[in-house]
Amino acid sequence: MRLVEIIAFGLAMTLLLPAAEKPPVRFAQSSFTASGGAPEGWQTWSQRPETMPRVFVDSEVSIGAPGSLAVSGDGNVAVYGGWERELTNIVPGRWYHLRASYRTQGDLAQNWQAVARVDWRNAKGQRRGQPEYAAWEQREGDWIKLEAVIQAPQDASSAKLQFFLLNAPNATVWWDLISFTEVPAPGPREVKVASVNYQPRRTGSKQGSLDAFAKLVREKIPAGTDIILLGEATSLVGSGLKYVDVAAPIPGPDTEFLGQLAREKNAYLVAGLLEREGKAIYNTSVLIGRDGKLVGKYRKVYLPREELEGGVTPGNSYPVFRTDFGRVGMMICYDVFFPDPARALAAQGAELILMPIWDGPKKLAIARALENGVFLASSGYGHPTYVMDPDGEFIAQADDDATVAFATIDLNRRYRDEWLGDMRTRRLRELRTDIALPKPGLLD
Repeated sequence: MRLVEIIAFGLAMTLLLPAAEKPPVRFAQSSFTASGGAPEGWQTWSQRPETMPRVFVDSEVSIGAPGSLAVSGDGNVAVYGGWERELTNIVPGRWYHLRASYRTQGDLAQNWQAVARVDWRNAKGQRRGQPEYAAWEQREGDWIKLEAVIQAPQDASSAKLQFFLLNAPNATVWWDLISFTEVPAPGPREVKVASVNYQPRRTGSKQGSLDAFAKLVREKIPAGTDIILLGEATSLVGSGLKYVDVAAPIPGPDTEFLGQLAREKNAYLVAGLLEREGKAIYNTSVLIGRDGKLVGKYRKVYLPREELEGGVTPGNSYPVFRTDFGRVGMMICYDVFFPDPARALAAQGAELILMPIWDGPKKLAIARALENGVFLASSGYGHPTYVMDPDGEFIAQADDDATVAFATIDLNRRYRDEWLGDMRTRRLRELRTDIALPKPGLLD
């Protein structure tokens, strides 16, 4: 075979290589210097000249090597745009890890006005899928590090890394330590959830009610369950007593009793209790670890009038807890009537919300899961008992008393809207936190 034929044959074989044979993308940059107005490979973008921010390389501000990409609102309320760089060799279906650090100056709501995202394109430059935000971040001194692990959509062949400022006329944002790397696909992160539908009756005492729950758990929850959800006020329901009669310190005897149950099942356990601290009584939900120790507690924030008149004090925070499978948060009953408890938990990274509930509208629970992109499990008396996915669909339900809803959920599964993309992260980056809500009931 002649040399020219060998070269032609080699070129043809290269063109016939499958997409999977493309070299993996490994981009990282922490030094920015202007060359002809922009660092090599970078360009600026805005929808039109009158919305273009002031973009420049700032040699005085950086977290890595000298220089950073700066975007300033320059007094323009309509500003939207900044820096972008297109990376090729993207393989559809492969996973990529975006990292960047930024710092800000001036008046802006960082979650939606400092924008870091990936905009997927095909070979013709047309958008494929929806842009993906880097939504999760951690503060490191004056800088904030954010990242996202995302999957390239079908037909994507390139990725535009975009770092913008949005409608912040009096702010400047600096971008640095930018990387975009192909990574292995994340495997499933499966969690076995058991939610109990059970309402003890005429137990005669607090311990009688707790014993009834423990008996059902021992009989009906199999080995290998990761987390067990019991109902609201487990130390009260069925006893015929009042809140004050059953309230106990947390940690205390009630959590020690439930801790033994968690140890026996080698599972996390969530249950509603009545808590006493000083003069206050709280409607509290506890999270107990596999080892039987208290991981944390949540005091019900939204109390109905009946509980207030019964002597219960409201809580004032929405904690999120780490487990060995992911982040969880808790709500209790009347919380479901209001959007902010679930929103606050999702904003802190809760992937599963566990909700002991006496009664309440099922549709509101569906809304809480759907609007925040989280799994939600309930253990109800009048309210149904179920495990719900981030699309608001029941994947397990226990309709009869003394039964259990079992579900295996995958916390690594992405639930994408066909037209809008990954709404869990999109809501986090588009939520307007800068607008003060008016005083409820105040009329002009």
